[in-house]
Amino acid sequence: MINATHEQLSARMGIEIVEYSPDRVVATMPVAGNRQPYGLLHGGANAVLAEQAGSIAAALGAGEGRIAVGLDLHCTHHRAATEGTVTAVATPLHRGRSTATYDVEITDDRGRRTCSARLTCVLRDAPPK
Repeated sequence: MINATHEQLSARMGIEIVEYSPDRVVATMPVAGNRQPYGLLHGGANAVLAEQAGSIAAALGAGEGRIAVGLDLHCTHHRAATEGTVTAVATPLHRGRSTATYDVEITDDRGRRTCSARLTCVLRDAPPK
């Protein structure tokens, strides 16, 4: 369930979850297939990767029968990635009863920060099945 099915956006973008816990989620995404017209990794792709990593961490920390839904996402793009893979690491800044906020650092294959993001999720009861 952590790695997406083909029907989810994260699967279409090639995102893979390589480590997960409420304290740290690590996700990777290829640059190829996620570029904008100038050949650079699309800023929106960074946003999807950041929200995926942070949302999974928030959901894992939300508790049994609870879900995490994105409320606010801020991304600052520091440098361009044109090839290879980018890696997102989400770590908690705040974990409360009704919200959780995660810092997400995205780096390129050389370990250089390409994007800084902050995601806040609302934590709520899961809808009935």
